[in-house]
Amino acid sequence: MRTDDKKKRVLLGEISGVHGIRGDILIRTYTESPEAIASYGPLSDASGNKTFAIKIVRTTDKGVVARLDGISDRTIAEGLRGTRLYVERAKLPDTEAAEFYHADLIGMKAVAADGTPLGEIVSIQNFGAGDLLELKPISGAATEFIPFEDQWVPRVDLDTGQVVINRPEPGDEDVDEDKETGD
Repeated sequence: MRTDDKKKRVLLGEISGVHGIRGDILIRTYTESPEAIASYGPLSDASGNKTFAIKIVRTTDKGVVARLDGISDRTIAEGLRGTRLYVERAKLPDTEAAEFYHADLIGMKAVAADGTPLGEIVSIQNFGAGDLLELKPISGAATEFIPFEDQWVPRVDLDTGQVVINRPEPGDEDVDEDKETGD
């Protein structure tokens, strides 16, 4: 892991509403299991200035109902709606081989197989058909999406902060087949 990764923060959830009159909140979680959001210790807001210790009350189909230390009033809780909750990257468990946190990929330098610089990964998107790396080319051209599959992204090196990308070339057989089949 790169040394600057230790300072990264990862979005784990967002306060989406309040529940009841005692200041309980509803959190939309981005963790594998919704209750896991409370297992990382206090979380911070986007600025990193406010921290919140979370106690899970129960899980619902909309997220988790939770209590925050020091919040016992619905009006105060209402003011937290929309607050995004972050944890330091270093507090997250290690990933398995070929698994990555989005925060680890964003900001990585993209290079071609021959080492030619291509640009920087600025986000990861998923529109329903799998993860896509959003590449901001060094040329200043519009960003482009690269399927996060071995064929197009054969290597990710977290230690060097580089991801190797194979861009499809005009006339590439896979690209032409997609056009013919309408995929």
